[in-house]
Amino acid sequence: MAAMTDPGAGQRSVLVLGSTGSVGAQALDVVRNAPGRFRVLGIAAGGGDPAAVAAQALEFEVEVVALSRATAAEDLQLALYSEAQRRGFDRGELRLPRVLVGPDAIRELIATTPVDVVVNALPGSMGLLPTLEALATGSTLALANKESLVAGGPLVLKAARPGQIVPVDSEHSALAQCLRGGREAEVDRMVLTASGGPFRGRRREELTEVTVAQAMNHPTWAMGRVITINSATLVNKGLELIEAKMLYDLPYDRIDVVVHPQSIIHSMVTFVDGSTLAQASPPDMRLPIALALAWPERVPGAARPCAFDAATAWTFEPLDDETFPAVRLARQAGTAGGCVPAVYNAANEEAVEAFLAGRASFLSIVDTVQRVVDEADQWRAEPSTVDEVLAAEQWARARAQELVGAVGGPATAGRN
Repeated sequence: MAAMTDPGAGQRSVLVLGSTGSVGAQALDVVRNAPGRFRVLGIAAGGGDPAAVAAQALEFEVEVVALSRATAAEDLQLALYSEAQRRGFDRGELRLPRVLVGPDAIRELIATTPVDVVVNALPGSMGLLPTLEALATGSTLALANKESLVAGGPLVLKAARPGQIVPVDSEHSALAQCLRGGREAEVDRMVLTASGGPFRGRRREELTEVTVAQAMNHPTWAMGRVITINSATLVNKGLELIEAKMLYDLPYDRIDVVVHPQSIIHSMVTFVDGSTLAQASPPDMRLPIALALAWPERVPGAARPCAFDAATAWTFEPLDDETFPAVRLARQAGTAGGCVPAVYNAANEEAVEAFLAGRASFLSIVDTVQRVVDEADQWRAEPSTVDEVLAAEQWARARAQELVGAVGGPATAGRN
């Protein structure tokens, strides 16, 4: 639990990876609302929404744009000219960014654009290599891609210098803030809070007919499709449990998960003397994003604070491990170690994709992950290369595809 360091005073230069996603867009909003404090030098995206990328590139006058889709260059050029025309630029005034495309575009962006802070808001395990590349440059890594630590935790921790990783997830940002209140040796337990998702209070038998639309109806957060489904299954909290273990080096049996439906307390730290510090704020990702960009400083006005001039109540409930076994399963995967957490994540990504495509039931998501993790004994060794992590993921994806390809998926016959 090393203290995080200040990457430098004055205006900070930033790369935003995953700029068109929910966290990436909110990171740009933080920059927009703190004029003069940050300078966005480059952005990266998949390339599926060239108009959005063009608007971001021109508004923030970025120097480089990286798109992972190799065929996106022409679409982006057209979108840039269209956006410039919409903004009233004369052609001579238009300063186009350098455009990188293809599977190595993000790597080239990181390697050739030195910055103070790299925001990794890429989705899923595709964020692992950019995480390692950002760490190699010496930049502070504002990490929103929890899968980097879940899939390649040992590799990431070896690559990072003390304090180089600053978490963006609201829960881990809350822990970092609470840890300012005591020394490492004084920490007794950490407590991650979970909203409980849209199906809080339901029993397993009540979830057999859940639709995608119902699973996407999160009660407190507006997020992307995969993370919203992960929040409904509580797999997201399982990933956060593993991430907390990696970030703060506390044993799994000293990291608790509780349900807090109001999503105001984002996490807590209990110290050896019985004191518990909690970080509270209305649900708004701009606060932890701003803190990650400016760490260890705070950005004034990043988000609205809690109001205490009206009666309110914050409640806490134990986690229902029978209906939502994803957190218990994450403990199993994390305790097994090696590449098993990568197996957990990759199998879940495949199962979620099958659910979103209508090829599997809601309950089959975690049931599939359970089956794959149970069969993952050959992946318990700690990885020494990214290729080993990728091999474990490939095996997990293939096995998950086999399982969800069965009639109705594993959930139709009940959990094994």
